[in-house]
Amino acid sequence: MKPTLAVFKLASCDGCQLTLLDCEDELLTLAGEVEISHFLEASSSVAGGPYDLTLVEGSVTTAGDAERIRAIRAASRHLVTIGACATAGGIQALRNFADVDAYRRVVYAHPEYIDTLATSTPVSAHVDVDFELRGCPIDKRQLIEVLTAFLAGRKPNVPNHSVCFECKRRGTVCVTVAHGTPCLGPVTRAGCGALCPAYRRGCFGCFGPSGSVNLPALVPVLRRDGLDEGDVQRFLHTFNATAFDEELSP
Repeated sequence: MKPTLAVFKLASCDGCQLTLLDCEDELLTLAGEVEISHFLEASSSVAGGPYDLTLVEGSVTTAGDAERIRAIRAASRHLVTIGACATAGGIQALRNFADVDAYRRVVYAHPEYIDTLATSTPVSAHVDVDFELRGCPIDKRQLIEVLTAFLAGRKPNVPNHSVCFECKRRGTVCVTVAHGTPCLGPVTRAGCGALCPAYRRGCFGCFGPSGSVNLPALVPVLRRDGLDEGDVQRFLHTFNATAFDEELSP
């Protein structure tokens, strides 16, 4: 029998699931190697678990999410989280630094109908995760590598170094050194191909902290390049706010 694949969504924008659909030719090959048992973004046909490999997009933002991810984990032999929401809480984790009740009152006409947790947390804060694939959204090539690795029973070969390596490989001039542009490339995990620096823009940290990050050493450089304390916090509090915040914690 073919191994079974399931894809689930929690609180997210669906962008990482769309990356899987955007694989096109590779997805057709994958469909011939696995049984896609649950993937509502692609098909309404659903088969129950257990699943050999489960991909989960999105963060845990409600009590229902927390209960659901425990059920998904119980039905999955291997569980891989995909994207910044699932691996770091996502952009919605900005609530973690503020008063969620105040947000609820401002945004919704009837806040009493909104049932939400005070924080947005990664899946790994609630259940064991076999692998985290970072990015906002994830990289297509890395996704195919992870799927192939788990189907072959080996460890995924996904880079753990920083975006600076990618800049060097493509011959991109360092935007910080040459132009004084604030950039998170030195502390951000590779995977995007150094897209923003290639267009003379600083890295925004879409792929979260790299494996050997020294964020406290970068903060003075950001200040030197014109950011005050508030600017630094806003620069870090985007797609992977909680992950970078952990790196700054003593």
